[in-house]
Amino acid sequence: MKRRSFVTAAAAGLASTAMGEETANSQYFALCYYYMHSGPQVDRTTKYLSDSYLPAARRAGVKISGFFSPVIGENSPFILSLAVHASMAAMETASAHLAEDKEFQKGWDAYNVIGDPAYVRMEAVLLRAFDGIPRLIAPPTDAKRAARTFEMRTYQSTNEKASRRKMKMFEDGEAGVFRRLGMNPVFFGQRVFGPNMPSLTYMLAYDDLASRERLWKEFGADEEWRKLRVQPGLSDAEIVSKISNEILRPLAFSEIR
Repeated sequence: MKRRSFVTAAAAGLASTAMGEETANSQYFALCYYYMHSGPQVDRTTKYLSDSYLPAARRAGVKISGFFSPVIGENSPFILSLAVHASMAAMETASAHLAEDKEFQKGWDAYNVIGDPAYVRMEAVLLRAFDGIPRLIAPPTDAKRAARTFEMRTYQSTNEKASRRKMKMFEDGEAGVFRRLGMNPVFFGQRVFGPNMPSLTYMLAYDDLASRERLWKEFGADEEWRKLRVQPGLSDAEIVSKISNEILRPLAFSEIR
């Protein structure tokens, strides 16, 4: 079986809503966590991602990348990288380019020193954008303003039917409330590969932590949201089994900031 066919079949088996056939408009979001236990490891990983990986990813056709460290998050310290791909095929093409990129391979070899690891472990997650919210929307860049605060939230569900219902709830109303209140949604994605499935993940952007606190209070009091959450079949108790979140700050070289 060709690699492309294998990946597509695996995606269909793990999450039927991703299906084997890709939707032309739905992007894929590749998340990679680098978990570390020391400052030197953080420094090495930061240098590797900024000096080796990011330039190579651009050469490979990855147009949007984000890199974040935690303000609040389990298993800190870590660095989170986010790469946006037009399709799974585009993701594989980029991976093939990296494998053939001699300059990148030099940086990769220097980073991956046997006997002197630069991280404790890596964790990869692949998300597929919701059909109704098919693309990442990066906040406008402005060199004069301070970097934003980002929040990434994951909703686990007891089964795929419940997860699909929560996805539709976002598409039909909840995401619109976020936008109206100025909570700045960046992306919404269904998990295709990774732990804690079935689940969905989304990212919001704020001016700062104080803005986040204020906006969530406004969200909780919003009349449209209150009506939506009490509709039959849409309560968290029925369709969500666990919610987790991370508060993130973009690194200096992050294109999403």
